[in-house]
Amino acid sequence: MTQHLAAETSLDGLPTSTGTLPGWWREAVIYQVYPRSFADSNGDGMGDLEGIRSRLPYLKELGVDAVWLSPFYASPQADAGYDVADYRAIDPMFGTLHDADAVIREAHGLGLRIIVDLVPNHCSDQHEWFKQALREGPGTPLRERFHFRPGRGDGGTEPPNDWESIFGGPAWTRVADGEWYLHLFAPEQPDFNWEHPAVQDEFRSILRFWLDLGADGFRIDVAHGLVKAPGLPDLGRGEQLKLLGNQVLPFFDQDGVHEIYRSWRKVLDEYAGDRIGVAEAWTPSADRTAMYLRPDELHQAFNFHYLNTGWDAQALRATIDESLDAMRPVGAPTTWVLSNHDVVRHVTRYGGGAEGLARARAAALLMLALPGSAYVYQGEELGLPEVLDLPDSARQDPAFARGAGQDGLRDGCRVPIPWSGTEAPYGFGEGGSWLPQPAEWAGLSVAAQTGDPASTLELYRAALHLRRSHPELGAGDAVQWLEAPAGVLAFRRGDFTCTVNTTAEPVRMPAPGTVLLASGDLADPSELPADTAVWWRG
Repeated sequence: MTQHLAAETSLDGLPTSTGTLPGWWREAVIYQVYPRSFADSNGDGMGDLEGIRSRLPYLKELGVDAVWLSPFYASPQADAGYDVADYRAIDPMFGTLHDADAVIREAHGLGLRIIVDLVPNHCSDQHEWFKQALREGPGTPLRERFHFRPGRGDGGTEPPNDWESIFGGPAWTRVADGEWYLHLFAPEQPDFNWEHPAVQDEFRSILRFWLDLGADGFRIDVAHGLVKAPGLPDLGRGEQLKLLGNQVLPFFDQDGVHEIYRSWRKVLDEYAGDRIGVAEAWTPSADRTAMYLRPDELHQAFNFHYLNTGWDAQALRATIDESLDAMRPVGAPTTWVLSNHDVVRHVTRYGGGAEGLARARAAALLMLALPGSAYVYQGEELGLPEVLDLPDSARQDPAFARGAGQDGLRDGCRVPIPWSGTEAPYGFGEGGSWLPQPAEWAGLSVAAQTGDPASTLELYRAALHLRRSHPELGAGDAVQWLEAPAGVLAFRRGDFTCTVNTTAEPVRMPAPGTVLLASGDLADPSELPADTAVWWRG
């Protein structure tokens, strides 16, 4: 049985910092909603904004501080909305601009902030700029807003360089007039040329549009990809690129991106209420990530180095130290994340089954005990595993169609979450679900887990409410490591201690205080069970 004390009363109104520095975002817990897979209000099998609005009280009760919404813009949906045709319009499959406004207003009324996804590296091939660029032909002004180039080889029949798409195949597509355009992702997603002032002006205008509507910030997709190395040089190797890799590449993590984010920070600072920018920046090191978070740039960046660390005490401690050390000089909070819409859910990454779930529960308590901000991907609070047996006919990830391999099969983490009932679609909506849900998810629904003290949902609820009521959790920028047996992490923060056993066997060690919360059964406080985390006070 999961053990915990009664959570103290949560804060009223919009969440504020409990640390020594201003900024709600410094220790916030932010919940990622993938709109098409969260809740369906109209029975078409696809989640939508009204479905999100109706479930906001659930997120409030869960205990999060803010909600990050993955893209809901007008889009042909070649890449699940990350191919944007109009950044100021809502795709009809998700609703209307009025619905987006209602989500923001109701969230604020519940004390939740809203972060919207922004996709600045590329747009859709149905964006008006790109369609006009195709019509106008080579050498015309609209083409300068993208990366159009003549081909190489006899008759220009070869791509301009050897870059590969993240989704597989060449990063170039040839158009009817013979020129090629760059797309680091799908061919339907042409990359913007961020050296062009019109592109920079347009996105500052888009920022203001959503800030005026009340958005509290932006999660910036492929934040490291906007600027390409001068001359677009060859890579010189044929290795397939990884969506979530940390290779040193001429089109990722170029120094020129920082001037863009300095200009964005000026826009964010024009607005009251701590509006923030969060970078999805895959970089070779934590130090490179920290460069995005200097005081005049963005506020947070996802800590993918932590996400990629295995279930090993020594490796986790090294990553935690490296992450905290890298953020401290720039005064930015470290972020912690275990899953998102692009990676295999961590229950499955940690081994799947009972072992994977036990490790995932312990990892959640470890993450929520660390200083900084934590991100929770929808459904992880239910202990959902990756769906590994989706039929090929149901898959919609463009990487699957382009043969990018297992790294590209992202549909399994995007299956709509279960809310109630014993049969699919488990309360997701009345018209089925766009990806099939497993039969065993009936026991993992919100309704099935609510009130069960041993459930993963109640573990998350207890952890989040305790985190809000204990200033040692979240605030600050350091941990005090304690001596612990091999395979065990132990650290103190004020009168709070966290211990985590990453081994497959129980470990005896003195109890450092009174149990606040445990991720698994704790029959003897002096024996830490395998794959278990415990919060202590005193």
